[in-house]
Amino acid sequence: MKIALASDHGGYRLKSELNEFIKNELKLETKDFGTHGPESVDYPEYAKVAADAVINKECDFAILVCGTGIGISIAANKIKGIRAANCHDCFSAEATRLHNDANVLALGERVVGGGLAKKIVQTFLTTNFEGGRHLRRVEKITKLES
Repeated sequence: MKIALASDHGGYRLKSELNEFIKNELKLETKDFGTHGPESVDYPEYAKVAADAVINKECDFAILVCGTGIGISIAANKIKGIRAANCHDCFSAEATRLHNDANVLALGERVVGGGLAKKIVQTFLTTNFEGGRHLRRVEKITKLES
């Protein structure tokens, strides 16, 4: 499994911490699309490159981080085929994989600390889509894109 990572300046510290966690603890491959410092950047650009990596099947999932997770998740959800969920707890991360087949997780560095963020990421990446009645609903979401 390969995970795309991206953030704006408000999320680069947490993104960097999660990158190390995913590689060293979860033993998964990552691709870091930036940003790599505190200089102000625009989150839609970073959401797009990571989301495109998921759509193009270069990566299986993406994890996006900004200050709150809100802006970067809104931007990612504008990309056809992306189902991004802004999660700040493990229950939501599990539910969005089980029921929504989310392929992008958004987090807010100013909202969750590193310890909780790691648990949320692990939950998101280890939970499989249930399918069944949920598949019908995900297909209806996909139809909204056209």
